[in-house]
Amino acid sequence: MSKQVQDVETLFCHGLGDDFLVVVTRDGKRLFRAKLGLSETNAGPRPAKFRLKSGSSEEPRQPDEFVELARRAERIRISEQTSRQARDELREMLEGYNLEAKVVRTCRYCASSGRYSPITTDTAVKDGQDWICTDCASRELERELSYVGGVKGAAMDRLEELMLEVQDLERIVNLLKGRLDPDLTKFDTISATTDEVDPVRTDSLNLHPGLQNLLEDRFETLLPVQSLSVEHGLFDSGERSSPDHASGQSPRAGGADQLVVSATATGKTLVGELAGINNVLNGKGKLLFLVPLVALANQKYEDFQDEYGHLVDVTLRVGASRINDDGNRFDPGADVIVGTYEGIDHALRTGKEMGDIGTVVIDEVHTLKEEERGHRLDGLISRLKYTCEQRAKSREEYQGAQWIYLSATVGNPQQLTEALEATLIEFEERPIPIERHVTFADGQEKVRVENKLVKREFDTESSKGYRGQTIIFTNSRRRCHEISRKLEYSAAPYHAGLDYRRRKTVERKFADQELSAVVTTAALAAGVDFPASQVIFDSLAMGIEWLSVQEFHQMLGRAGRPDYHDEGKVYVLVEPDCSYHNSMEMTEDEVAFKLLKGDMESVMTHYDEGAAVEETLANVTVGGKAAKRLNDRMLGEVPTKHAIGKLLQYDFIDGFEPTPLGRVVTEHFLEPGESFALLDGIRKDAHPYELVADIEMRDEQM
Repeated sequence: MSKQVQDVETLFCHGLGDDFLVVVTRDGKRLFRAKLGLSETNAGPRPAKFRLKSGSSEEPRQPDEFVELARRAERIRISEQTSRQARDELREMLEGYNLEAKVVRTCRYCASSGRYSPITTDTAVKDGQDWICTDCASRELERELSYVGGVKGAAMDRLEELMLEVQDLERIVNLLKGRLDPDLTKFDTISATTDEVDPVRTDSLNLHPGLQNLLEDRFETLLPVQSLSVEHGLFDSGERSSPDHASGQSPRAGGADQLVVSATATGKTLVGELAGINNVLNGKGKLLFLVPLVALANQKYEDFQDEYGHLVDVTLRVGASRINDDGNRFDPGADVIVGTYEGIDHALRTGKEMGDIGTVVIDEVHTLKEEERGHRLDGLISRLKYTCEQRAKSREEYQGAQWIYLSATVGNPQQLTEALEATLIEFEERPIPIERHVTFADGQEKVRVENKLVKREFDTESSKGYRGQTIIFTNSRRRCHEISRKLEYSAAPYHAGLDYRRRKTVERKFADQELSAVVTTAALAAGVDFPASQVIFDSLAMGIEWLSVQEFHQMLGRAGRPDYHDEGKVYVLVEPDCSYHNSMEMTEDEVAFKLLKGDMESVMTHYDEGAAVEETLANVTVGGKAAKRLNDRMLGEVPTKHAIGKLLQYDFIDGFEPTPLGRVVTEHFLEPGESFALLDGIRKDAHPYELVADIEMRDEQM
């Protein structure tokens, strides 16, 4: 030990029971550890035993060697965690040899394991009554996280970042137990922004008298996004700004085609309604208002009946079943047809006549990017444009349709606008700020947290005099009922499985502030129109698929209305290491921070072989020899030659006509694999239930 003693930088002592742990360091590295015991003598406390530690073994040394070691040390330090009595005893012993020692704050875990780790309140983390170094705090946090499931990646980084920010391990651990600490749960605030737009007065619009009077009774001026749309030609008659004669497009009356991109609750839906109803009343053709989901179509149909039913006839076309389409409520001669994409596409594929179409509104146009439904919307737009153009060629008095595309969330608005041959109306105003929070809880703990959040919000009143109300988004109808039953304040489930009367009752009660919360499925996010101040994500999945950034922003945008609330609140409840299906590659904690930090995805359609075959077959069915032209005008790159080859191989087409088999396949929106599974089952005389089960199993394996 004599050579090591010559260059001692620090001699560090830490009380362990009746003895002291001695750590000797040089150049920041530990040379060795030892145990020191003192005994009382006539001259005061003196070293009585001194043992070098090596693992679990100890080597006895002469007590005087400690004194020699202390005399050669540049500094002697005693841990603050050592009891005051033991510190005084050690100092008295050192003073007997004319040596001084300073008491320092050190990491408790480091000191106990024989590491010298001086800390300050600026560089440490509080752990109960002690302060520990950041390395030990991270290890302790990781240990705590192991009890609630393997939190990793972005969630772990977030928790470590919070711990170092607040310098308190216990607060982070409490957060994991579902305790709400706004300073810790707060992720960020989306600030309120107001673009300067001169409002258009409704009395200056010169619309059809029936619509003009209705609008003036409701509003004095239009909202900013509506004003921008009007200023950029929503009602201007004339030709398209960039006609594509090569594709056979005809000039038509009505205003400019527009892609309207604006946040939820900024009034963009009225843009499509005004253009469409005005064209109907002026005799320029009927309005098609298209949405992605049956529940949204039902809601929009009811809205049109309520708002415009005295001016126009409204019908519904949803095609709820691929197998049986009875069309009971569908009147193709109505002034306004509200439908799902699939419902209208089915009408095209089966050759139903819808007459002169003056306006087509595609709501939620960002659906174009979705893997399952995107190609069908892309194909529908192409087929519907072709149908309108063919009718314009055969009827001189009909001049085609005006197209309005609506979305709250588009990552590439300029590119999409050009692809759709429209005018971009983009309005980025957020009327009130939204505060976004993240906290952690398992599936059962989530309901307790939701209950606390709902109660706190409902007990708060805004400066406008409204109580705070909550929308809770979850991933299944069963979970909707489970959560709403367990909330202490009055709440209700709201999903597509409820009948008309029950849904209307929930809407009325929420509007009258009789409900503190509605619990709905993520699938209804686009159409839920409740004036809520708070949105809670019970799940970040839609069924067994994680939400996209677009869907997430669409849903959180439901928090806060300028006429009701001072701010919106969003709470994302994350279950660590959770997924809802074995096909999900990420876990909920990883997805949460991807969504919170993610940029809006580009909206563009991508085609695999199955999608290309399905849309090409539909285009052959609707357009015959024009099928290639219909494929070419779609947003996504469709390998037409390959798709035609497959259609011939499958016996789905004969020349440019669908075979009877091909017609059945396209009318029921079947993929080739599903078609052959059905054919094989029919040939084997399988029971219908077996056919359905085979198709479901096939979908599961894909």
